[in-house]
Amino acid sequence: MSFEADLLVDRKRLRRKLTWWRAAVFLVLILAVGAVAWAFRDKVSDGQAQIARISLSGFISGDERTLNLIRDVGNSGSVRAVLVEISSPGGTTSGAERIYNALRELSAKKPTVAVVGGLAASGGYIAAIGTDRIVALETSLVGSIGVLMQYPNVEGLLNTLGVKMEEVKSSPLKAAPNGFEPTSPAARAALESIVADSYGWFKRLVRERRKFDDARLTVVADGRVFTGHQALELKLVDQLGDRRQAIAWLEQEKKIARDLPVREWKRAGSDGTFGLWSAVAMGAQGMGLTNVAAIFDRLDNQLAADRLDGLLALWHPALEK
Repeated sequence: MSFEADLLVDRKRLRRKLTWWRAAVFLVLILAVGAVAWAFRDKVSDGQAQIARISLSGFISGDERTLNLIRDVGNSGSVRAVLVEISSPGGTTSGAERIYNALRELSAKKPTVAVVGGLAASGGYIAAIGTDRIVALETSLVGSIGVLMQYPNVEGLLNTLGVKMEEVKSSPLKAAPNGFEPTSPAARAALESIVADSYGWFKRLVRERRKFDDARLTVVADGRVFTGHQALELKLVDQLGDRRQAIAWLEQEKKIARDLPVREWKRAGSDGTFGLWSAVAMGAQGMGLTNVAAIFDRLDNQLAADRLDGLLALWHPALEK
């Protein structure tokens, strides 16, 4: 009797597992069908005159999918103007540079407006000045013009553990800093020169795009963030408002037809097709599951942000000591 009871329990357990997997497969199939339907919907509307909306949120890495998205919008004959909605603390300097250059190329083809949500700092602000106009909320945070290099030093911890790192290298500045020993004056000077050069590049962009003289640039380029209200007074942004004010400016100043539909353009996978998580997000969006779509969108963005290069142009408030 004990054997039969165990067998019955195993069968029930297996049935529950099969039920779970069937439900999971069914959900994935539904989302996949929704993604296909949503993508087909976009293809059908490609020929319709529209204002494109691009979202730059989270960490800016200058990934190829985002660059391809910007190029696709620029090459679309149906897009009359572009809203670049930004909510980002920044990212790598090289990534921000690539996004900036892509937005400048886009702006040469279509009128562009950056619409700042909660934050456009450091690399996020670099992206914003790549457009024709910047619109921000009064309480948005804007600026953080500066460059950051951080690295941990675990020498004290290794000494406590009785661990010593040994190395053989070709020259004193090779692989410096390494985090296992104090940074030498020569290594620190080399790093400071890199940060200063990148900082100079950032300031040149701001000076050129915002038409600042040296005195005004000095006021805004000390690394601080400003509210949208402050940023307007300092000429870091052009107007207070949101998407509605941005569209009104496009209609009034760029003669964009009134009441054009605003269509969101999403990033595709690196191979030109939608990646797994972006496809699932699109399927959920097509089915009206906005919260589910947002979760998978964040996962897709995080995977892209994991591949970093270059210095950081990132707003990163330090915790109080």
